[in-house]
Amino acid sequence: MEMISVVKGAWRESGNSVTRATGPVMQTWTSHLGMLKRMIRVVALVLSIVVSAARADERFITLSSTSSTQDSGLFGHILPIFKAATGLSVHVVAVGTGQALAIGERGDADALLVHDRLGEDKFVANGFGIDRRDVMYNDFVIVGPSGDPAHIRGLKDARGALQQIAAAAVPFASRGDDSGTNRMELRLWKSAGIKLVPRSSWYRDLGQGMGATLNIAAAMNAYTLTDRATWANFKNRQSLEILTDGDPVLSNPYGSILVNPAKWAKVKFTEAKLWHEWLTTKPGLDAITSYRINGEQLFFAPPTAVAR
Repeated sequence: MEMISVVKGAWRESGNSVTRATGPVMQTWTSHLGMLKRMIRVVALVLSIVVSAARADERFITLSSTSSTQDSGLFGHILPIFKAATGLSVHVVAVGTGQALAIGERGDADALLVHDRLGEDKFVANGFGIDRRDVMYNDFVIVGPSGDPAHIRGLKDARGALQQIAAAAVPFASRGDDSGTNRMELRLWKSAGIKLVPRSSWYRDLGQGMGATLNIAAAMNAYTLTDRATWANFKNRQSLEILTDGDPVLSNPYGSILVNPAKWAKVKFTEAKLWHEWLTTKPGLDAITSYRINGEQLFFAPPTAVAR
């Protein structure tokens, strides 16, 4: 009869019988188990020390930024280029522009990259930031279901498109998160003469970022306003497509601001300035304009930034 002996836990199987492992077998297994536990503890300790040392040695700044720069994939492209050039890491807090500005007001970031010029100018005027600079621009687009029940396809008039959406009372998904995109959308509704009714049957105030809003719009077959770069990087389009674009009012400029060290002594001003200068001069602008999705350039350098 073929005999198979297996020690598993503290048991031995031999033929058709199972008995408790005792004596030398148990001692050997206990010894090996103890050695394994000690090795695991040593490896864990070494890894902990290595990670702690790496974090202690890492030079970084905290950047408070709009979610569109994250959702579009831009940061994944430019931050490794910046780190390779300077050795400085950038820890991004990607939220809506309104939240990004609030983080800067509390001194919880070293620099900002946002897209609401009115809010940016107020931030600087109130003493929270200094040296606001143009960085790049792209544009907003209105996307909606391919069936286009509001008949806005091909319109170059964003306000007119919103008027037709409201008149048709078809679903519109709003970010509702005080982001730069949400602020732009609300200004467009106001300039179009449309008074929004909270919790209306067609206007959905979501309180979500751009990626989540696009997902919900796709599921609802709803219209929404999005920046072109995030749309280009968005995979779950379902029946959504760009229906209205090209109106100059849909221009989407981004600005870089340093958090004021006179207001918050804890900010890493020297390191943040290194990022600020890189971002708004040729090395950074070259990195920004080289970012493409399916061959399409998504961010462009404004003349004011190129001239620096």
